[in-house]
Amino acid sequence: MHRFFVPPAAIEGDLVRISGPAVHQISHVLRLRSGQRVVVLDDSGREYTVKLVRRGQKEIGGRIVAQAQAMGEPRTRITLYQAVLKGERFEWVLQKGSELGIAAFVPLLCARNVVRDPAAVAKKLPRWQTIIREAAEQSHRGRLPRLQTPLDFAAACRQAQAMGGLSLLAWEEETALDLKQVLHARSPAAPGLAGDDSPAIANIQLFIGPEGGLTAQEAALATAQDIQPITLGPRILRAETAGLVAAAALFYELGDLSRASQVAGHDR
Repeated sequence: MHRFFVPPAAIEGDLVRISGPAVHQISHVLRLRSGQRVVVLDDSGREYTVKLVRRGQKEIGGRIVAQAQAMGEPRTRITLYQAVLKGERFEWVLQKGSELGIAAFVPLLCARNVVRDPAAVAKKLPRWQTIIREAAEQSHRGRLPRLQTPLDFAAACRQAQAMGGLSLLAWEEETALDLKQVLHARSPAAPGLAGDDSPAIANIQLFIGPEGGLTAQEAALATAQDIQPITLGPRILRAETAGLVAAAALFYELGDLSRASQVAGHDR
């Protein structure tokens, strides 16, 4: 069944009001009729099977016929601090990162960014949020990944340190320490899972630099804020590739690419 995120206020008892772009999608693209069913999510970690009962030009009404915990969220929460990229590359990262299971995105402004104007970046946030929502619906996510306002590198480092957990900086000048070594050091007895049903590391901040790479000064600043530089191997990855590769490797090492690991979503 097709899936749509709606605001929590759109659900009242067993009635659901679907509005916005989803109306066009349901009526004119999918051509669904009254009596057919869709899945509605309110970003609470639950999903609702809804029978369509009324179609209008601006709103579609439905009635909830079943509900359950949404099971599309990894247990490990990864926040991707991704340097803003030119063209459609940043949008591609948002789309594929949402499919993969990344919990939050922070647009990052670094010294070597091609795109460096905070105001110009802020104007793109509504479009980026739409890309994230559509990717989350398509990939059966239980919650919408959060998109934060842009931060400069120093402010992002301070934020990551305050969040706790494990903070990592993918940097091409780091040649010794890799992802697996960091994870084994954090959980030497069980590099995958710690305990019966909890990830060894529940909260990870992952920093990825721009097309021109991070400066030595930025790497030093990150290290001073307890953000660990790591290597992603002997090959130099593009800026739009590195974060997805690192996130996928983290999910794999922590057991989050197994269907048994999926949960309703993180508390917020």
